[in-house]
Amino acid sequence: MTQILHLATPDDTEKLLPMIANYHAMEGIRTDEDHRRAAIAPLLEGSPHGAIWLIGPKISPVGYVAVTFGWSIEMGGLDGFIDELWVREKVRGRGMGSEAVMTLLKSLKSAGLMALHLEVGRENARAEKMYGRLGFERRPFNLMTWTAQSPI
Repeated sequence: MTQILHLATPDDTEKLLPMIANYHAMEGIRTDEDHRRAAIAPLLEGSPHGAIWLIGPKISPVGYVAVTFGWSIEMGGLDGFIDELWVREKVRGRGMGSEAVMTLLKSLKSAGLMALHLEVGRENARAEKMYGRLGFERRPFNLMTWTAQSPI
């Protein structure tokens, strides 16, 4: 892709796990290492359902972005979801996250992606401003989620 993004492989697992743990702690997501390891393994092994890219130098990345893929009738085909995006706190504000997302958008668009979605809290004005500059717009509805732990 570019120097800012590097497709992660199983060899990057040990680099990714601490970053994902930091992201989950920051967002209040309660997972353990076994859960995180199992969740990323298929993406690192080439699953068609998504991929993870390291942000920054491959040998010493400063963040990661995970994208999952689906299909949208409304959007006219292949769509994706930025499931997680995290940049090390000490380098935030330097444009690396923006550059990574912009690079990803260009690459995924050329590969046929019709839409890319993400979640951002209404209180996170900094992130919303960044995503707005990149062309993301708020939709007029709220995401609702069912999980395997939810009652049926």
